[in-house]
Amino acid sequence: MIYPIEISNFWNTLWQEYLTRVSYARVYQDMVTKAHGTVANDHIAFRSLRLDIDTNKGKVNLGIKLFEPILHLLSYEAVDEYFFANHLYARYYRHPQQEEYDLPKLFISELIVEELPTDIAGLITRTVQNANFDYFLNFGFEPVTNQNIFTNPTKIFTRPWQPPYRSVVETVNQVSQYGAWVLLHGYSVNHFTGYVNRQNTPLYRDIESTADALANLGVPMKAEIEGERSVGLRQTATQAVTELVKVRDDESNQEILIPWTYAYYEIAERFTIEIEGKQLLFDGFLGANAKQLFEMTRVNSTTR
Repeated sequence: MIYPIEISNFWNTLWQEYLTRVSYARVYQDMVTKAHGTVANDHIAFRSLRLDIDTNKGKVNLGIKLFEPILHLLSYEAVDEYFFANHLYARYYRHPQQEEYDLPKLFISELIVEELPTDIAGLITRTVQNANFDYFLNFGFEPVTNQNIFTNPTKIFTRPWQPPYRSVVETVNQVSQYGAWVLLHGYSVNHFTGYVNRQNTPLYRDIESTADALANLGVPMKAEIEGERSVGLRQTATQAVTELVKVRDDESNQEILIPWTYAYYEIAERFTIEIEGKQLLFDGFLGANAKQLFEMTRVNSTTR
């Protein structure tokens, strides 16, 4: 049995790595901490590919199904699903002791590769087909102990295939910026989300004051706040940070570095609404909001 405190520590390991890569999240953490508030994450988002490939352990789907053994081990349960344009699908998962232990929700999405143009689907498939998925697959095929899951979760949530060719990334990006992002970053955390309701400081009492404070500290913010109080959820985000990522040069076949978006930091505020005749805190997600946030990692190849 894995206890909730161990699960909290598991996600915290990923949070610490994310902080080293997303400077805007560090600004948020420092800002709230200096105000004697609480830093709690509402949810963590991951991206994936709904695509079957052959491995030494049989046919494996690289989408949400790949996460399921880990989610089962961590006692996370699927709550809702969402369908989007641009061939995207997502599920929301929560832990039954979420409130008691301040555990984040999970928002896991996938690109339905078979719906893409044949040439684009082929480029994606050839890029990922020789990947090493042992860290993921061991959860489904071998006994898992607390020790081997918590040894290094960053080895699970990473890119398991070799760096893609630059031309592949740029070609896929013209059709699916989401697909190009996954080829470059794999299963790395797409974003964490600051939970405004848990900040517990009068300086940042709502999403507006929090977003304004981040902007005043020089953090580039999304222009709009998505959602309304009446629907139970309002969300906004920083702009995505840009990293130098490894790709293979098409001519030399050598690894080179190019700039590409990695992740943003989202902030969310939840509200009480009427649900089945009762006044309850809205605990899910809104498809329209998520659609806008998917676009935060878009790269325009003409301005990169």
